[in-house]
Amino acid sequence: MSSPRVEHRQARYVAPPGAASILLVRHGESAPARDDEPFPLVGGQGDPELHPEGVEQAELLADRLARLPITAIYVTNLRRTVETAAPLAARLGIVPGVEADLREVHLGDWEGGSYRRHLAEGHPVARRVFAEERWDVIPGAEPRAAYDGRVRAALARIAERHPDETVAVFTHGGVIASLLAQATGSRPFAFVGADNASISRLVVDGERWTLRGFNDTSHLRAGGTHVTDRSVPPERSDPAPDDHAEVAR
Repeated sequence: MSSPRVEHRQARYVAPPGAASILLVRHGESAPARDDEPFPLVGGQGDPELHPEGVEQAELLADRLARLPITAIYVTNLRRTVETAAPLAARLGIVPGVEADLREVHLGDWEGGSYRRHLAEGHPVARRVFAEERWDVIPGAEPRAAYDGRVRAALARIAERHPDETVAVFTHGGVIASLLAQATGSRPFAFVGADNASISRLVVDGERWTLRGFNDTSHLRAGGTHVTDRSVPPERSDPAPDDHAEVAR
Protein backbone atom coordinates (compact mmCIF):
# COMPACT_ATOMS: atom_id res chain seq x y z
CA MET A 1 0.00 0.00 0.00
CA SER A 2 1.50 3.30 -1.09
CA SER A 3 1.75 6.14 1.37
CA PRO A 4 -0.32 9.29 0.69
CA ARG A 5 1.37 11.99 -1.34
CA VAL A 6 2.58 14.92 0.73
CA GLU A 7 2.13 18.33 -0.87
CA HIS A 8 3.54 21.65 0.21
CA ARG A 9 1.67 24.57 -1.29
CA GLN A 10 3.12 28.03 -1.50
CA ALA A 11 2.52 29.96 1.68
CA ARG A 12 0.56 33.20 1.63
CA TYR A 13 1.84 36.29 3.37
CA VAL A 14 0.67 36.70 6.96
CA ALA A 15 1.55 39.78 8.94
CA PRO A 16 3.59 39.05 12.08
CA PRO A 17 1.67 39.09 15.38
CA GLY A 18 1.56 42.61 16.78
CA ALA A 19 2.33 44.30 13.46
CA ALA A 20 0.27 47.24 12.22
CA SER A 21 -1.07 47.33 8.67
CA ILE A 22 -0.74 50.94 7.53
CA LEU A 23 -2.65 52.24 4.50
CA LEU A 24 -0.79 55.31 3.26
CA VAL A 25 -3.33 57.41 1.36
CA ARG A 26 -2.23 60.41 -0.63
CA HIS A 27 -4.74 63.24 -0.41
CA GLY A 28 -6.95 64.13 -3.36
CA GLU A 29 -6.06 66.73 -5.97
CA SER A 30 -5.59 70.13 -4.39
CA ALA A 31 -6.43 73.56 -5.75
CA PRO A 32 -4.21 74.93 -8.53
CA ALA A 33 -1.46 77.43 -7.77
CA ARG A 34 -1.92 80.95 -9.15
CA ASP A 35 0.88 83.47 -9.51
CA ASP A 36 -1.28 86.28 -8.14
CA GLU A 37 -2.76 84.27 -5.26
CA PRO A 38 -0.27 82.25 -3.17
CA PHE A 39 -1.60 79.43 -1.06
CA PRO A 40 -2.38 80.28 2.57
CA LEU A 41 0.36 79.04 4.88
CA VAL A 42 0.22 76.85 7.98
CA GLY A 43 3.50 76.76 9.84
CA GLY A 44 5.14 78.23 6.76
CA GLN A 45 3.79 75.54 4.44
CA GLY A 46 1.27 75.85 1.61
CA ASP A 47 -2.22 74.80 2.66
CA PRO A 48 -4.52 74.62 -0.40
CA GLU A 49 -7.99 73.17 -0.21
CA LEU A 50 -9.13 70.30 -2.42
CA HIS A 51 -9.93 70.88 -6.06
CA PRO A 52 -13.47 69.73 -7.01
CA GLU A 53 -11.92 66.63 -8.58
CA GLY A 54 -10.14 66.00 -5.29
CA VAL A 55 -13.49 66.09 -3.51
CA GLU A 56 -14.74 63.41 -5.92
CA GLN A 57 -11.61 61.36 -5.32
CA ALA A 58 -12.22 61.52 -1.56
CA GLU A 59 -15.67 59.98 -2.02
CA LEU A 60 -14.25 57.21 -4.21
CA LEU A 61 -11.62 56.49 -1.58
CA ALA A 62 -14.36 56.19 1.03
CA ASP A 63 -16.23 53.74 -1.19
CA ARG A 64 -13.10 51.62 -1.42
CA LEU A 65 -11.82 51.81 2.14
CA ALA A 66 -15.11 51.62 4.05
CA ARG A 67 -15.17 47.88 3.35
CA LEU A 68 -11.89 47.30 5.19
CA PRO A 69 -11.48 46.64 8.94
CA ILE A 70 -10.01 50.08 9.61
CA THR A 71 -9.84 50.92 13.31
CA ALA A 72 -8.20 54.36 13.18
CA ILE A 73 -7.69 57.26 10.77
CA TYR A 74 -4.91 59.82 10.87
CA VAL A 75 -4.46 63.12 9.03
CA THR A 76 -1.82 65.84 9.03
CA ASN A 77 -2.28 69.46 10.06
CA LEU A 78 -2.76 70.47 6.41
CA ARG A 79 -6.36 70.66 5.26
CA ARG A 80 -6.05 68.71 2.02
CA THR A 81 -5.54 65.55 4.10
CA VAL A 82 -8.37 66.44 6.47
CA GLU A 83 -10.77 67.06 3.58
CA THR A 84 -9.76 63.83 1.84
CA ALA A 85 -10.27 61.75 4.98
CA ALA A 86 -13.62 63.32 5.88
CA PRO A 87 -15.95 61.05 3.82
CA LEU A 88 -14.34 57.86 5.15
CA ALA A 89 -14.32 59.16 8.72
CA ALA A 90 -18.02 59.98 8.48
CA ARG A 91 -18.92 56.53 7.15
CA LEU A 92 -16.92 54.68 9.76
CA GLY A 93 -17.79 57.00 12.64
CA ILE A 94 -14.11 57.56 13.43
CA VAL A 95 -12.67 60.88 14.58
CA PRO A 96 -9.29 61.25 12.83
CA GLY A 97 -6.20 61.75 14.90
CA VAL A 98 -3.76 64.47 13.84
CA GLU A 99 -0.12 63.55 13.27
CA ALA A 100 1.48 66.84 12.25
CA ASP A 101 4.89 65.25 11.72
CA LEU A 102 3.52 63.45 8.65
CA ARG A 103 3.05 66.81 6.88
CA GLU A 104 4.81 67.36 3.58
CA VAL A 105 8.45 68.36 3.22
CA HIS A 106 8.99 72.08 3.84
CA LEU A 107 10.19 73.70 0.62
CA GLY A 108 11.63 76.86 2.16
CA ASP A 109 11.68 79.79 -0.28
CA TRP A 110 9.54 77.81 -2.74
CA GLU A 111 6.48 77.38 -0.53
CA GLY A 112 3.00 78.76 -1.18
CA GLY A 113 2.80 77.36 -4.71
CA SER A 114 6.12 78.70 -6.04
CA TYR A 115 7.48 75.20 -6.53
CA ARG A 116 4.83 74.41 -9.14
CA ARG A 117 5.76 77.45 -11.19
CA HIS A 118 9.50 76.77 -10.98
CA LEU A 119 9.01 73.15 -12.02
CA ALA A 120 6.81 74.08 -14.96
CA GLU A 121 9.39 76.63 -16.10
CA GLY A 122 12.24 74.13 -15.87
CA HIS A 123 14.13 76.09 -13.20
CA PRO A 124 17.72 74.78 -12.85
CA VAL A 125 17.28 74.15 -9.13
CA ALA A 126 14.10 72.16 -9.80
CA ARG A 127 16.13 69.98 -12.15
CA ARG A 128 18.79 69.54 -9.48
CA VAL A 129 16.12 68.31 -7.06
CA PHE A 130 15.52 65.27 -9.23
CA ALA A 131 19.08 64.79 -10.40
CA GLU A 132 20.33 64.70 -6.80
CA GLU A 133 17.14 63.18 -5.34
CA ARG A 134 16.83 65.65 -2.47
CA TRP A 135 14.54 68.57 -1.71
CA ASP A 136 17.09 70.54 0.30
CA VAL A 137 18.85 71.92 -2.77
CA ILE A 138 15.94 74.40 -2.72
CA PRO A 139 16.92 77.47 -0.66
CA GLY A 140 15.67 77.12 2.90
CA ALA A 141 14.12 73.68 2.34
CA GLU A 142 14.03 71.02 5.06
CA PRO A 143 17.21 68.90 5.23
CA ARG A 144 16.69 65.35 4.00
CA ALA A 145 17.92 63.64 7.16
CA ALA A 146 15.60 65.73 9.35
CA TYR A 147 12.64 65.13 7.04
CA ASP A 148 13.19 61.37 6.80
CA GLY A 149 13.64 61.18 10.55
CA ARG A 150 10.47 63.02 11.50
CA VAL A 151 8.19 61.07 9.15
CA ARG A 152 9.66 57.73 10.20
CA ALA A 153 9.25 58.55 13.88
CA ALA A 154 5.66 59.67 13.31
CA LEU A 155 4.67 56.48 11.52
CA ALA A 156 6.40 54.37 14.15
CA ARG A 157 4.33 56.10 16.85
CA ILE A 158 1.12 55.29 15.00
CA ALA A 159 2.13 51.65 14.51
CA GLU A 160 2.95 51.27 18.20
CA ARG A 161 -0.57 52.44 19.11
CA HIS A 162 -2.29 49.95 16.79
CA PRO A 163 -0.82 46.43 16.96
CA ASP A 164 -2.76 43.88 14.89
CA GLU A 165 -4.92 46.65 13.43
CA THR A 166 -5.47 48.30 10.05
CA VAL A 167 -4.97 52.06 10.05
CA ALA A 168 -5.61 54.61 7.29
CA VAL A 169 -3.06 57.45 7.24
CA PHE A 170 -3.95 60.36 4.96
CA THR A 171 -0.74 62.11 4.06
CA HIS A 172 1.34 63.56 1.22
CA GLY A 173 3.24 62.32 -1.81
CA GLY A 174 6.67 63.24 -0.55
CA VAL A 175 5.97 61.58 2.79
CA ILE A 176 4.90 58.36 1.08
CA ALA A 177 8.05 58.45 -1.03
CA SER A 178 10.26 58.92 2.01
CA LEU A 179 8.60 56.17 4.05
CA LEU A 180 8.67 53.61 1.25
CA ALA A 181 12.27 54.40 0.35
CA GLN A 182 13.25 53.88 3.98
CA ALA A 183 11.25 50.67 4.19
CA THR A 184 12.90 49.19 1.10
CA GLY A 185 16.37 50.72 1.25
CA SER A 186 15.85 52.16 -2.23
CA ARG A 187 16.99 55.40 -3.86
CA PRO A 188 15.48 58.44 -2.09
CA PHE A 189 13.14 59.26 -4.98
CA ALA A 190 12.30 55.74 -6.12
CA PHE A 191 8.69 56.16 -4.94
CA VAL A 192 8.17 59.85 -5.71
CA GLY A 193 5.09 60.35 -7.86
CA ALA A 194 2.30 58.54 -5.98
CA ASP A 195 -0.95 59.68 -7.58
CA ASN A 196 -3.54 61.77 -5.81
CA ALA A 197 -5.94 59.56 -3.80
CA SER A 198 -3.70 56.52 -4.28
CA ILE A 199 -3.28 53.82 -1.63
CA SER A 200 0.04 52.27 -0.61
CA ARG A 201 0.49 49.72 2.16
CA LEU A 202 3.16 49.06 4.74
CA VAL A 203 3.22 46.40 7.42
CA VAL A 204 5.15 47.81 10.38
CA ASP A 205 6.58 45.33 12.86
CA GLY A 206 8.92 47.29 15.09
CA GLU A 207 11.98 48.18 13.02
CA ARG A 208 10.99 45.74 10.26
CA TRP A 209 8.85 47.45 7.63
CA THR A 210 7.42 45.46 4.72
CA LEU A 211 6.04 47.07 1.57
CA ARG A 212 2.84 45.31 0.48
CA GLY A 213 1.50 47.70 -2.15
CA PHE A 214 2.20 50.98 -3.94
CA ASN A 215 0.05 53.54 -5.76
CA ASP A 216 -3.20 51.59 -6.03
CA THR A 217 -5.67 53.77 -7.96
CA SER A 218 -8.11 51.12 -9.17
CA HIS A 219 -10.94 52.82 -7.27
CA LEU A 220 -10.39 55.98 -9.31
CA ARG A 221 -10.56 54.23 -12.67
CA ALA A 222 -13.71 52.42 -11.60
CA GLY A 223 -15.30 55.72 -10.64
CA GLY A 224 -14.53 57.44 -13.90
CA THR A 225 -12.03 59.94 -12.56
CA HIS A 226 -8.66 59.84 -14.29
CA VAL A 227 -5.03 60.05 -13.33
CA THR A 228 -2.97 62.38 -15.47
CA ASP A 229 0.25 64.35 -15.19
CA ARG A 230 -0.30 67.90 -16.36
CA SER A 231 2.74 69.66 -14.95
CA VAL A 232 5.94 67.88 -15.88
CA PRO A 233 7.26 69.42 -19.10
CA PRO A 234 7.30 67.04 -22.10
CA GLU A 235 11.06 66.71 -22.06
CA ARG A 236 11.07 65.58 -18.44
CA SER A 237 10.35 62.11 -17.12
CA ASP A 238 10.85 62.96 -13.44
CA PRO A 239 7.69 62.95 -11.34
CA ALA A 240 7.01 65.98 -9.19
CA PRO A 241 6.55 65.99 -5.41
CA ASP A 242 3.25 65.96 -3.63
CA ASP A 243 1.03 69.02 -3.65
CA HIS A 244 3.80 71.43 -4.52
CA ALA A 245 3.61 70.20 -8.11
CA GLU A 246 0.79 69.50 -10.54
CA VAL A 247 0.99 65.73 -10.56
CA ALA A 248 -2.31 63.85 -11.01
CA ARG A 249 -4.33 67.05 -10.98
